[in-house]
Amino acid sequence: MEFEEKQNLKLWWLYILLAVDAVIVLSVVLFDKGGMSFNDLKDTYFAPLWAVLLPFLVIFFIQKNVLTTKIMPEGISYRYFPFQIKPKLIPWSDIEKVYIDKYDALGDYGGWGVRYRLWFKFNDKAYILNDRDKGLKIEFKNGKKLLFSSNKLDALELFLINLKTRHQIQAIK
Repeated sequence: MEFEEKQNLKLWWLYILLAVDAVIVLSVVLFDKGGMSFNDLKDTYFAPLWAVLLPFLVIFFIQKNVLTTKIMPEGISYRYFPFQIKPKLIPWSDIEKVYIDKYDALGDYGGWGVRYRLWFKFNDKAYILNDRDKGLKIEFKNGKKLLFSSNKLDALELFLINLKTRHQIQAIK
């Protein structure tokens, strides 16, 4: 019996911003004073084309990152591929509390992705990969906190209740 969720960033609005940037750069390159010839492009090592293509590639690869969260009777496991190759297991013995908590991605953590809490609270880390405002909060016995955003809040809550009753895990609030 385990709960598994896979998430990735969906930054569709960045493609719109990059498209506007690409139109501006390409219009300057192609239409300003007759445009650049192929020899001019070759002399600049195709820099204008790289300026257009490279941001699209970076955003594409960022969106291919996948956060996998598993909750099992042994503990909570997570992996943020490609930055973490092996999943990290947090045993229940290290956990003080686990609960679903409300957060503000911009106000509390300064944005989306792997973030630390604002105002120099480095004991509070978050993996925020969606635009929802609730997620799985883990408080450790050493005072650190870890937050995972979730797209399946209802299923997660039911699973935590079921896990608490079946396996007598006291950390689940």
